[in-house]
Amino acid sequence: MTDLNALAYTEEHEWLNIADGVATIGITDFAAEKLGDVVFVELPTVGTEIAAGAVVGEIESTKSVGELYAPVAGTVVEINDAAVDDPSLVNAAPFEGGWLIKVSIADGAADGLLDRAAYVVLTEG
Repeated sequence: MTDLNALAYTEEHEWLNIADGVATIGITDFAAEKLGDVVFVELPTVGTEIAAGAVVGEIESTKSVGELYAPVAGTVVEINDAAVDDPSLVNAAPFEGGWLIKVSIADGAADGLLDRAAYVVLTEG
């Protein structure tokens, strides 16, 4: 089980797990619940340079279509093909098997993101 307190979060309901200069990124359980059953995931290709705040993908559910925003700038080094092939992973395991992309980032790229306590306040407010 992922330690949710060790992750960084965005106001757009994404989480980041940063280790050795690589950020694993997904959407939170809160976002997955609000979306409903995820039926389609579109992600950028490996090698894509992304800018913080830019749209980098799309998540479609039975309720709506949402955009995936890059919480940090960097280079996409891996995408979760399993989530593309089986989008229900985003709902079933948003913090484990439902991750979406891995991005190589520079030191300090994630400065200013929310911690778990701030994210909980955001979603309960």
